[in-house]
Amino acid sequence: MAILNSIRKRGIFLILIIALALFAFILSDIISKGSTGPKGQDTIATVNGNEIPRQSFMEQVEATQRNMGPNANATQAMNMVWDRELRRVIMEEQIEKVGITAEKAQIDNALKTALANNPTFLNEAGQVDDAKIQEYIASIKASSPQMYAQWLTFEENIANSVVQTTYNNMIMGGLRATIAEAEQEYHYKNDNLNLQYVLVPYTKIADEEVKVSEDEIKKYVSAHANDYKVDAQADIQYVFYEETPSESDSEEAKAGITSLLNDKVEFNQDTKSNDTIPGFRNTNDYEEFVNANSDIPFFDQWLFKKDLPASEAENLINLNKGDVYGPFKVDNSLYLTKVLDTKQMPDSTESKHILIRYVGTMRAPETITKTKEEARRLADSLLSVVKRDKSKFAELAEEFSDDGSADNGGDLGNSTPGRMVPPFDEFIFNNPTGTVGLVETDFGFHIVEVGKQSAAKKALKLATVVKAVEPSEKTINNVFSDASKFELAAKDGDFNELAKASNLEVKPVNKLGKMDSNIPGIGDNRSIINWAFEKDTKVGDTKRFSVPNGYVIAQVSRKNEKGLMSVADASSRVIPILRNEKKAKMIRESITGTTLDEIAKSQGVIVQTATGVNMAAPTIGASREPKAVGIAFGTKPGETTALIDGNKGVYKIKVTAFNPAPKMESYANYANQMSNQAVPGAQNAVYNALKKKAEIEDNRANFY
Repeated sequence: MAILNSIRKRGIFLILIIALALFAFILSDIISKGSTGPKGQDTIATVNGNEIPRQSFMEQVEATQRNMGPNANATQAMNMVWDRELRRVIMEEQIEKVGITAEKAQIDNALKTALANNPTFLNEAGQVDDAKIQEYIASIKASSPQMYAQWLTFEENIANSVVQTTYNNMIMGGLRATIAEAEQEYHYKNDNLNLQYVLVPYTKIADEEVKVSEDEIKKYVSAHANDYKVDAQADIQYVFYEETPSESDSEEAKAGITSLLNDKVEFNQDTKSNDTIPGFRNTNDYEEFVNANSDIPFFDQWLFKKDLPASEAENLINLNKGDVYGPFKVDNSLYLTKVLDTKQMPDSTESKHILIRYVGTMRAPETITKTKEEARRLADSLLSVVKRDKSKFAELAEEFSDDGSADNGGDLGNSTPGRMVPPFDEFIFNNPTGTVGLVETDFGFHIVEVGKQSAAKKALKLATVVKAVEPSEKTINNVFSDASKFELAAKDGDFNELAKASNLEVKPVNKLGKMDSNIPGIGDNRSIINWAFEKDTKVGDTKRFSVPNGYVIAQVSRKNEKGLMSVADASSRVIPILRNEKKAKMIRESITGTTLDEIAKSQGVIVQTATGVNMAAPTIGASREPKAVGIAFGTKPGETTALIDGNKGVYKIKVTAFNPAPKMESYANYANQMSNQAVPGAQNAVYNALKKKAEIEDNRANFY
């Protein structure tokens, strides 16, 4: 009571403390978001000052993921929506600048084109009817706000497509090559030179003799910044603690599945007596037994050797009816099998059919109006005709069959057991080639002819109990304990040495991007990537993550912010460039003489020739040398160039002949070819150029 009275006396004081604590919590959350503040929490991205709202973006991601099906993940859907929204914002900005709008008549025409194959909006003449459109809109507006909202989005997308098509048509309309451009391109591709040249290769100087410093690499990268820009990247390395069953887990699982073999005696409370529950050996209902005790349901199908587990196929195929085999292990599961039946049968057969549907059969279209009795009479009649003369089968199938095989004379191609519905399957595999008969299935009546069959092979019908070997709770706890100990030790110890001592493989993953999702060996895992790019995560930090079937302990081994490539990353590209520049200077200083022969003699090389050298494929010998070829084309026949630093070495070239291509009477066709070649990639090229130029603030990593 004394404590309660004390609290009551200080009520106002406590309220103030709680209020301040809540305020501090909210303030710290805002500060933790950095400079983005509330805007960063509500905006997925800003593109040239235009915001993409978080709420609408996430709704689109959810809808896209649903449409993609059960196997799609949020990252895939998010990337699709991101690409779509980025294109929309960038293109809408351009369309607004140009001043393009969509007239109502254009939108109506585009809408009718989009609905042309939807029977809901077609009149009796098969045309899109305005009245039916308005009727549909009025109906969903009254009955389903969600469908009405979807319709409004559909109309908006149609309007956007109209203006984008207009914009793209304007661009493509401007991509017309002129006659002058065509003539220039013609000569660019067809004029050529004959040359004599001397090449002093860079390989004459060993790489070890030419040193390139880190400062030189850094200076080069800064001078060529556009070529060495990179987004934020991180390298990680990780070890994986997998929750795999221990030996005792496997033994326990084996004992469990083995116990299913034998009958069990259980006390029946109702009869006050013991009942015998048949085991796997003695049960009379194998389908019920398997479905009650197996991870995989009963599979009623004939199996050949090729269909059996490879490691046990030889043993299984030699069993006889009634034999029980197992338990045996395949991958991480235990199998217990009994042979229910065996027989010799083909493992593939050709067949053809004439399908006669009737009202109510599976997937029957609305055009089917026959009753079951009418369909049966027609099928019997066709069967009689086919039995008398099989040569009429294809003709009758084309005329009467109610499925797509009619176009092929009823031919269904080659089938394997289990591919067709059971009654059809039984007929074609239990009868010899040439048999004709009538089969009824859920699809209707089939007049069937059995075609060419493979040689008969032994087949088994099996009842199989499958039990996955799962790690026990003790094993799972041990894995967690070991992973936690490694995580703690790695915070202060050497990650690689600790892994080596624990016989763990260290898996490096380099150059992860901020919005990547897939990690080799782990799969889709945004949690690890988000952690690696967090502001507070430093190089050398480690953290444990729960993943399917175990734990990953990851360590950040490198991080770089968005900007210029680091010296280490740029080295492989820049060192050869700088090394060759230095070699070129050394070669130039060592050259004596001015003629090709004098230079060749002083450098221990030979004077070489090249013919038919052109600008479109600027090669000299086997080396691509655009700079050297360009200078040569600017040199008159009989004249010699200065020394040229090429890709392969230092060149000196003498032009011996210029061979201009013959003039054409008209370059119009050439101009048309150039225009046609430019059009297909124009839309993407324009968008990519605009995207590269755009100022994009991407906040997706805050939400995904």
